[in-house]
Amino acid sequence: MSFISRRTTLKSLALGAGASLISPSLVWSSTKSTKDRLGVALVGLGYYSTDLLAPALEKTKNCYLAGIVTGTPSKAAVWKTKYAIPEANIYDYKNFDSIASNPSIDVIYIVLPPSMHMEYVVRAAKAGKHVWCEKPMAMTVEECQTMIDACKQAGVSLSIGYRCQHEPNTKAYQKLVQEGSLGKVMGVDCAAGYRENRKEHWKQKAEMGGGVIYDMGVYSIQGARLGTAMEPIAVNSARVWTERPEIYKDGLGEIVEAELEFPGGVIGKIKTSFAEGVNYLTISCEKGKIQMAPFSAYAGNKGTSPLGEINFPFEIPMEQVWQMEADAQSIIEGKPPIVPGEEGLRDIRVVEAILESAEQGRKVVI
Repeated sequence: MSFISRRTTLKSLALGAGASLISPSLVWSSTKSTKDRLGVALVGLGYYSTDLLAPALEKTKNCYLAGIVTGTPSKAAVWKTKYAIPEANIYDYKNFDSIASNPSIDVIYIVLPPSMHMEYVVRAAKAGKHVWCEKPMAMTVEECQTMIDACKQAGVSLSIGYRCQHEPNTKAYQKLVQEGSLGKVMGVDCAAGYRENRKEHWKQKAEMGGGVIYDMGVYSIQGARLGTAMEPIAVNSARVWTERPEIYKDGLGEIVEAELEFPGGVIGKIKTSFAEGVNYLTISCEKGKIQMAPFSAYAGNKGTSPLGEINFPFEIPMEQVWQMEADAQSIIEGKPPIVPGEEGLRDIRVVEAILESAEQGRKVVI
């Protein structure tokens, strides 16, 4: 028997379990939308937009694919035909800012390499559009704050694409932790990674993606933070290395391990890798362990606890559907999003501390 029934799980989606941990410290002011369905423009038509976001938008009720931004004319032609996108809703990076005068586009979803996130989030906000941005939020805490400030000044919503925070199995383990169903959390162990064999992708370029700690590392950091329902206060130690220096050059991390310290002496051990496929979260509590494997996959997140199974099966691209439905609903209702910009900033703050700890070989207080 599953720990949370289908009906209870569906209710939990609306309740937003975990709000105490991830609610925005910066409350933006907005009136309710006059629309009951929002037009979304995807910026960047790589794998994630093509294989996951666009198909997900065909399943959403609160939003729909209204436009695209791409620098590749051949892609624009394919998307125009496949999704019946009006010519007036197709942009490139040169005329991007003119999107401000297009009333059919309400949300701009940034799906670009992390180094480009700040520029396009700021430009989208200045265009008066609500913004969704893929993770990792940006390359530095300073960039994250600039994005938050730009959206606040423009009076638009900013949400980060942490899809897992919208799916029921993540909400289930969060609820166990937050309600203390198994007593206090004693420690967490979390890992996220896959074998990345490409050699010239932006993930292997420090100036564009920052290596594994930014791309997959934020999943491990999320697992530790959500699994403890606390924020880390220090990185006790960290190690960054590569087993393929011909691909991950000049100190760029292929594998990262770190020990995070949380209040009360709770320790979180995290690992992230481009060298191996790994995906698990173990939360050790006074009355037993919550074990999720996988915990951050596109589909099939599941786990166990002393109170029963945590398993709400779903199919690709349901996480993205739940994510965009919730983000659109928050805009329609004039409410803060479940995963605001501040949530992305918190992870990048930890990333910076991990890199500093690894470089200097010492504990770094966050």
